[in-house]
Amino acid sequence: MSQAANFTTEHRPSSTTLHFGPWYRKSPYFEATLRYGCSAYDIYNHMYLPSYFHDPVVEYWHLLEHVTLWDVAVEHIVEITGPDAFTFTNTLTCRDLTRCAVGQCKYAPIIAADGGIVNDPVLLRLGDNHFWLALADSDAGLWARGVAVNSGLDVRITEPDVAPIQIQGPDSKHVMHALFGDALSDLKYYYCRELQLADIPVVVSRTGWTAEVGYEIYLRDRSRGDELWERVMTAGEPYRIMPIVPCEARRIEAGMFNYGSDMRLENNPFEVSGMERLVELDAPADFIGRKALERIRAEGVRRKLVGVDLSGDPMAVELIEYWPVLFNGDVVGHVTDAVHSPRLERNIGYAWVPIELAAPGTEVVARTPHGDLSARVAGLPFIDPKKSIPVS
Repeated sequence: MSQAANFTTEHRPSSTTLHFGPWYRKSPYFEATLRYGCSAYDIYNHMYLPSYFHDPVVEYWHLLEHVTLWDVAVEHIVEITGPDAFTFTNTLTCRDLTRCAVGQCKYAPIIAADGGIVNDPVLLRLGDNHFWLALADSDAGLWARGVAVNSGLDVRITEPDVAPIQIQGPDSKHVMHALFGDALSDLKYYYCRELQLADIPVVVSRTGWTAEVGYEIYLRDRSRGDELWERVMTAGEPYRIMPIVPCEARRIEAGMFNYGSDMRLENNPFEVSGMERLVELDAPADFIGRKALERIRAEGVRRKLVGVDLSGDPMAVELIEYWPVLFNGDVVGHVTDAVHSPRLERNIGYAWVPIELAAPGTEVVARTPHGDLSARVAGLPFIDPKKSIPVS
């Protein structure tokens, strides 16, 4: 969800001060994050995103062993309603939404006419003609509005008063039971439900950016943000709940991508390892970019976003700029993200490489500001390829 942030709320000689202003939005949990020790923020979807509470390794192990709370209100929600909302939403994505039931969620890339990826939101279907798109960092809501103008379809596209938090980790089920009782006991992975927490209106989904057991609570009234945060903290106290930032190491282990850094509009799903399966060209309805993706599938791609294992000492910081990837001394691609995995005890990341170098085991070189590292293409995800953890 976020690259490393060097922005802080106080002046430090080794960092850049972030000036707060009305041109960036604050989360409804912003004051709570300050109270609980957040000392650095990133900018994501025109909003402040917490980027430092504790040592990232401490946060990583707490996520794997206990339960964590994340402010992810930056997952900007675009709502699509109206008599033609299903037909319209189905044209935005390469996923076949006839296979998405009411109450189900889908990872649903939004596709441009040339096959490029506009965004890769999680889609929540709340009704027959009621959809939410929980966006990654881009103005895809404007894209949807532009598409709607000349679509001839009766749809309404809005930005509702919704702000999600994530509750992630093996004890998240216990916390959610403390909050909602048995109301979520049968909620399956990648499904959602409209609920009330006391009188706080929410939507709860079994999703998250970790591939651990986890949930997202979508608050539908920003004025209740602080109250919701404290309710979660109280419910989680017996399980040692800890506020943390989005966990870079865990999401890379899981093969999850960060739109804007790992892939962009100029990339298509066939170029991204694992995303090919989301292009459902057997869908009965047409969608934007379908012809381009049919052509790309037939012709093949020239490059691929792959996993890489990297040599060297454990990486203490995330990338600020892309690292060139070399093969036989020539620059052939770049590393988009790299981090030390405490569990795997090695450095891992993603890199763009020519298709002829994309097979697992291929040896390349990553050129960092501190010297060259040997790199080996790895299969994705690095851990739990069958996703047995989050569905447990």
